[in-house]
This record gives sequence, structure tokens and C-alpha cells, in this order.
Amino acid sequence: MPFIQINQDSFYYEVHGQGEPVVLAHGLGGNHASWYKQVAVLAKAYQVITFDHRGFGNSTDQAGLGRSGFVSDLLALLNHLQLPKVALVGQSMGGGTAIQFASQYPERVAGLVIADSLHGLQESSEVAAIMDKARADTAHLDQLQRVLGEAFRQANPEQGLLYRQFNSFNRTDRSNLSGEYAATKVDPATLGKLGFAVMFLAGQDDILFPIEAIRLVQEQVDGSFIVEFDACGHSAFFEKPVEFNDSLLSFLQMAGLAPCAAAHSNSAGYIHP
Repeated sequence: MPFIQINQDSFYYEVHGQGEPVVLAHGLGGNHASWYKQVAVLAKAYQVITFDHRGFGNSTDQAGLGRSGFVSDLLALLNHLQLPKVALVGQSMGGGTAIQFASQYPERVAGLVIADSLHGLQESSEVAAIMDKARADTAHLDQLQRVLGEAFRQANPEQGLLYRQFNSFNRTDRSNLSGEYAATKVDPATLGKLGFAVMFLAGQDDILFPIEAIRLVQEQVDGSFIVEFDACGHSAFFEKPVEFNDSLLSFLQMAGLAPCAAAHSNSAGYIHP
């Protein structure tokens, strides 16, 4: 099993496929295994790197850093793999990791995908009002109610069980996640000025990060765009994997990451010039 040692902690990662590198950063309820609907598809065309945030999956957090170590851990991983520049895909909690890393090390980022997340970003008064209500409305819900849309849970009980099983391997959850991504949150307006493409992916029925809030933030990021998935909750990568993957593959080529083979599931695909 591939680990790197970061002081007293072991940090787990996996590398799949070959080509230009894409790093997937998981959310609070997941770990590297959560991306099983993405890895096989993306690895046809790119080198795909997954990892466990410290305290999740196979990674330890003896230092007790929590979110405070997420960015430095990612930097250590990229340095270990000798990857000067990567595309970053961050889902929910992992979105905060990706956003903060991109703002601190923009020269290492070829493109940024923010999926189902506004973590690590400054909130305007209008966005804060929407998010404060969402935080209050969802505080009492269990993990599956928070992360999977109601319609998806009812139609796919076995998928809900699998999602819960992923979470069972984590030492960290909502109740004990510590630390902060950084002392200062990122102004969304700065993301559009750092020299890489930015895309937001969001479910229209997300109750943790309401689509209205994500739209408002996306409007602040010059040159960015948003892809919305209807009848989809907080976990678009899990609930709408085909649409999610194809949107991501199109973005990667738009951002200048040439695929080494075709990977799209749609009939037309996307041909790189």
C-alpha cells in the first residue's frame, strides 16, 4: 500500500492510469474509495491520484491537525510524486482543500474543479444568509440525509448503504473534525485571477450548499462556469456519475490537459484538436 510519511503520520494515496495528472480530494463522509465511479473512467485518459485526508481511511492524524494539515499534506504528496502542476478536483470538504491549495500555490494548479462545496471561501452577506439557514436546517440530520438527495436514497438503498460503509472506515467525522484550512478564507474574486480555469459542479437539490449560494459565488469568479445537475443532492459525483465524469473530462481538455485516450461516455465524445 502506498504511503508517504509526514512527520509522525502516514498519508495514504493511490495512482491510476497515465497521462496528465488529476488529483481527487474527497469529502467528509468519504475517503479514496469514494471515487470508484470516477477512477476507472478518468484513468482511461489521465493519471488519476486519489488520497485519504489525514484522519480518514488509511491516513493517520496523530498530530491532531485536522483541516490545518490538509494543504501541506497535499503539497507533500505532489512533491513526493514529482508533479509540478495538476488539475485539482475537490468535493465538499475536499473542495476546501483544493481551494486553499490553489490560492496558496497557483503555479502548481492547471485547473480547479469545486464540486458541491464553498468550503474555504469568504461568504458575502447574501451568501452567508443562505448558508446560515442551510447550516441550521441540516444540523440535526444524519450523514446520509445530508450527503445524498432524498430521491436518490429512496431509489438506490444499496448505494446509500455503500456510502455509509465508506464512512465507517474513517476515524474522523463531523463530531471530531478539527483545525481550519487556513487563517484567512479565500476571496472568490481572486480565484479568477490566478491563471487557471475554474469550474463549479453542483446538485440543484443540495441541502448543505444550496444552489442559490453556489451560483452567487460562481458569479464572483471571473471566467469560471458552473454545471448544475437536476434531481441531485450534495454528492453529484456519486448520484450523477456519468454526467459528472463527462463534465469533468470536458473541463480538463478545456483547461489544456490533453487526454492520452478517449474516455467520454457520451456518443459524440470530445475530440482534442
